[in-house]
Amino acid sequence: MFRVLFVCTGNICRSPMGELLLRDGLNDRLGDDSSDFVVASAGTFGLADHPLEELASRTLLEHHNIVGDTFRAKKLEAFMVDGADLVLTATREHRAAAVTLSPKAVRRTFTIREFDRLSAAVDPATLPETGPIERARALVAAAASQRGLVRADKPSDDDIIDPYRGPLDGFVDCAVLIKSTLQGPMDLIAG
Repeated sequence: MFRVLFVCTGNICRSPMGELLLRDGLNDRLGDDSSDFVVASAGTFGLADHPLEELASRTLLEHHNIVGDTFRAKKLEAFMVDGADLVLTATREHRAAAVTLSPKAVRRTFTIREFDRLSAAVDPATLPETGPIERARALVAAAASQRGLVRADKPSDDDIIDPYRGPLDGFVDCAVLIKSTLQGPMDLIAG
């Protein structure tokens, strides 16, 4: 199994959208092999047991054909970070919070946008062809090795703005950004 954990603040907007969009994208690319990937999310100030924020749920359903009715928020705990092969956060602040809970996770914890940027610098030919899990593990290590070599134009370029309490358009834009940012890494994992 390969475990991915998304992290944001309340775990009702960005991180569950990431969770559900990644799960859907892996299913499209990998079919039955997607069951080898466990995708979850949590929040640094998680609103435990809350459903998806209404506009996040509406955005996923209307724009991505993803139903999130059964989703329930969780508070981020150290064991979640410890157990993840890849931690993807909405912002640099969330990345710092996850690494503070589990310092040994530093090389496998990225913001979503940072992971996309660093993954884009990885030569696909260097990833193993033995299967998606092996490719995912190798991609995480290769992306980590690109830190300091491939930089964002400005640090805030690695963050995803919180759409919470904003208009529907903000949620739509957020989901589009998350989905587009996950495309490259998913393609590399799928081979």
